[in-house]
Amino acid sequence: MSGDRRVRRTRRAVQEALVSLILEKGYDAVTASDVIERADVGRSTFYAHFTDKQDVLFSQLDELAFLHTPPPSGPVGELFTFSRPMIEHVAQRRELIKALLGRRGGGVVVERGERLLAAIVADELRAAGLRTPGLLEPLVICVVGAYLALLRAWVDGDLQATPAELDAAFRAAVEPGVRAALPS
Repeated sequence: MSGDRRVRRTRRAVQEALVSLILEKGYDAVTASDVIERADVGRSTFYAHFTDKQDVLFSQLDELAFLHTPPPSGPVGELFTFSRPMIEHVAQRRELIKALLGRRGGGVVVERGERLLAAIVADELRAAGLRTPGLLEPLVICVVGAYLALLRAWVDGDLQATPAELDAAFRAAVEPGVRAALPS
């Protein structure tokens, strides 16, 4: 068996252990020792792959960045191209996302997720032609806030919707205002 496969299996076991522990106890109550024990790996093995529990958490959150594709250039087309693929990804990895962004996740995760999503939204708005000084940051905050609020409610079970319905609700809530700020 190749070393790469063992590395991936070990990393995945540690990541899955952290997710299950967050769902049981909440992020703040979980220790690296808890994760090591649950993943059934040695302490040196854990630290060969991760620096601490936050590193384990961020390694999973950073996987969501694969959804970022370069925004289309030219005339304004579809906005927020990340939305539907990200919601579908969340549907496939609901327990992970619930642990990361739900009620029991840590504030540090939400902050990192907001920054990742804000960069994607800002890139899309710039590519769509938003040039009004001072408008980019407030629009990004509004879009990211709306999107993450919907995702959190959905993964926590407070909102019942299909990925298509969730995407449609997000777009209905934010696109008209954002399009009004873009050049015609």
